Amino acid sequence: MRTRTGKIALLAMLVAAAFVLAYLESLIPTFIAVPGVKLGLTNLVVLVALYKLGWKEALVINVIRIVLVGVTFGNMFSLMYSLAGGLLSGAGMIVLKNVCRARLVSVSVVGALLHNLGQLIVAMIVLDSSSLFYYLVVLWIAGAVAGTFLGLICVPIVKSIKKIP
Repeated sequence: MRTRTGKIALLAMLVAAAFVLAYLESLIPTFIAVPGVKLGLTNLVVLVALYKLGWKEALVINVIRIVLVGVTFGNMFSLMYSLAGGLLSGAGMIVLKNVCRARLVSVSVVGALLHNLGQLIVAMIVLDSSSLFYYLVVLWIAGAVAGTFLGLICVPIVKSIKKIP
């Protein structure tokens, strides 16, 4: 049985792993000339937490990671965009996994799509422009590709972790 201290230490290590992945992703040059498109490597940690620890832990890791990355590498706007995307994505992944019993790759793809939707909604509010909605098609194509890629990477990771003590 996991102690409270052990659980906090595990969550802190997973937040640190997500933070490092966010930093590494920031070093990857953008090959696609589309603003806002990235792999979302930190979602690997959130997916592992969701499947191996539970939805509350995954949500905690996601929110703490978003705040830390936003404060460290971003600004108030990037924090707003990330929180909107992360919370919508997290809620969707939790529902898909726990209610719909969807497969991990599907959960990853929908998480990526909802993340893009959440960020675009904030952009439309901040810029007071609904004309940005057309951009969702571009973001969803990129999100579907990235979500599939990350989901396929995450499946063997989740399978290889028998039990987190």
